[in-house]
Amino acid sequence: MKEIYKRRIAAVREGLAEMGLSSLIISETAALFYLTGEIIHPGERLTVLVICREGPSFWIRNRLFPLKEGMGLSMEDAEASLETADISFEDGEDGPALLSSRLPKGTVGIDKTWPSHFLLSLMALRRDLSFINGSPLVDRLRAVKGQEEIKAMRVASAINDRAMERISRWIRPGVTEKECADKLLAIYKEEGAEGFSFPPIVSFGAHGADPHHMPDDTKLSESEVVLFDIGCRKDHYCSDMTRTFFTGLPTEEEEKVHRLVREAGELAESLVRPGIPLAELDRAARKHIEDDGYGPFFTHRLGHFIGLKEHEEGEVSASSPLIAQKGMIFSIEPGIYLEGRFGVRVEDLVLVTDTGCEVLNHAPRGWQIS
Repeated sequence: MKEIYKRRIAAVREGLAEMGLSSLIISETAALFYLTGEIIHPGERLTVLVICREGPSFWIRNRLFPLKEGMGLSMEDAEASLETADISFEDGEDGPALLSSRLPKGTVGIDKTWPSHFLLSLMALRRDLSFINGSPLVDRLRAVKGQEEIKAMRVASAINDRAMERISRWIRPGVTEKECADKLLAIYKEEGAEGFSFPPIVSFGAHGADPHHMPDDTKLSESEVVLFDIGCRKDHYCSDMTRTFFTGLPTEEEEKVHRLVREAGELAESLVRPGIPLAELDRAARKHIEDDGYGPFFTHRLGHFIGLKEHEEGEVSASSPLIAQKGMIFSIEPGIYLEGRFGVRVEDLVLVTDTGCEVLNHAPRGWQIS
């Protein structure tokens, strides 16, 4: 196992003691990759990584999902080498019973995504155990990115910048939202990305007032607002960015709303630094929009965390308890949505640095005629 994964598992083990847990059961695909480098999508089959406060960590793994060469060891060899053991089973065998037989007594942390039928089986088998949500332990680690993760997200964001530039030049009256989405996927492939990090939002005209509108067969008209909320995945890490364009000269209100949204985002970004409560960023951006009378039309949080998934645990909202730390990456994405008319959103990803933040997106934010 690479040293980076050993360090991450060791950090989880330290957290077990802090939370009073005897073990942690991890099933989420992104968390498994983060901790081991293994890419596993078990579907309905039981496959988990168990990290114990004492003794080696181990897999309980359906054999349909092989590990990389040399990743799995016997419990004895894992104990001696501080590596991760591999305990496998086949379809038809009782995976929960196998897991039950290996868990030490105490309080077990459960991954928030683990199917409830596995948990219910385990609870019936081990009435001496208690269970709590253990996901915050790994989520906390994933929220602060290491240097290799930061490098990967810079690369993904650079691809996203180029894709945004290319799609904004390509669009023209008569093209449909779905055609734009299809073209965008082709652009990402040409730029070296693996594909979308989430289904793209392509919204023409009044569709922009729906923050999560999905592309349909609507055709682009002359002098219309165009909103792209797009992202790609590169080397497992995600990018995300939103820009709003016009296909003709904007109206006075469209230009005003675009400026207001842009200013709100820039204000929030100027405040980012280690130690600032993330709730303060939301309040600052929201107040800027409220002061101009558009507060009721900013209908969502200011931002979300991102990494191996497009939306990771943690948010930039008025109720967020989180404090900015160096290495965190999250979005800043204020928006104004006028139902039946148009919507404007401008989104960047920011990396918290020693003294402020690095904006990972460099595509122009200002309104432009496409």
